[in-house]
Amino acid sequence: MKILLVGHSVEDHIIKDGVEVIQPGGLYYSAIGAASAKEDEDEIFIHTAIKKNYKLFDDVYSAFNKKFVEDGANVPEVHLTIHPDKEREERYSNLLAKLHFPHDYDEKFDGILVNMITGFEMEPVDLQKIRDRFNGLIYLDLHSLARGINEKMERIFRPVPQKDEWLRCVDILQVNENEILTLSGKKNIIETAKEIIAFGIKILLVTKGEYGVRAYYKNGDEIESIYISAEKIIVKNKIGCGDIFGAVFFYNYINEPNLMNALQMANRAASIAVSYDKFTMFKNLKNDVY
Repeated sequence: MKILLVGHSVEDHIIKDGVEVIQPGGLYYSAIGAASAKEDEDEIFIHTAIKKNYKLFDDVYSAFNKKFVEDGANVPEVHLTIHPDKEREERYSNLLAKLHFPHDYDEKFDGILVNMITGFEMEPVDLQKIRDRFNGLIYLDLHSLARGINEKMERIFRPVPQKDEWLRCVDILQVNENEILTLSGKKNIIETAKEIIAFGIKILLVTKGEYGVRAYYKNGDEIESIYISAEKIIVKNKIGCGDIFGAVFFYNYINEPNLMNALQMANRAASIAVSYDKFTMFKNLKNDVY
């Protein structure tokens, strides 16, 4: 099986309880999730941008096919202030321009996962070109596409520009409970799900943090859903868990299109990820999940 992961790689500056820690982030976490799920015969490609001779991501990226990795002029920095009782604050520096997409990826991918880490990875026209030439599943994690940027380089939730153009290219969409509000003026989640799925989206995943995840899908003329509660676990980390969830879900769903099974595996991986209190523990994810 061949899967492509697309998104910016960033340097996370995590500020919690007044202490700042620097570590790899962005697509790096999607890669951790994919690495935990893949079998030996699978090949995972990454399309990202990394500054030449920059080694922060090597421990994970070295095992992936880097055919589509670009040389970046710098590494985006994301300053994340973590709060125990509300959405984290984000401030960016060293933002990169969008990635450069080939006329056609010359690999027969089984699926393409696009994680809008910075929100500037691509424009709708780029995703449309990929859609026009690719018949497999396209997974979009809305992520920072749901956030604008102000004069202080802070990321603020806003309605997603050109929403229609994005959604009609996507098979599986991942959002959290704040991000989904940027896709519709409706307050009712069922009506919002109907509006989103009407664009042709097969599965809408709404992650709910410590409360689990709900998947919406169309069954005939009706919108149905499956809810998986989060595992009972002590939360020690909130960074990268949604990215890991998405990659593990996508891999398992492509491998076997069983929605419940893919949800359970992804939920398991994300639950374990939030239990890690040291960044070095992520290398154990495969053994801990499987």
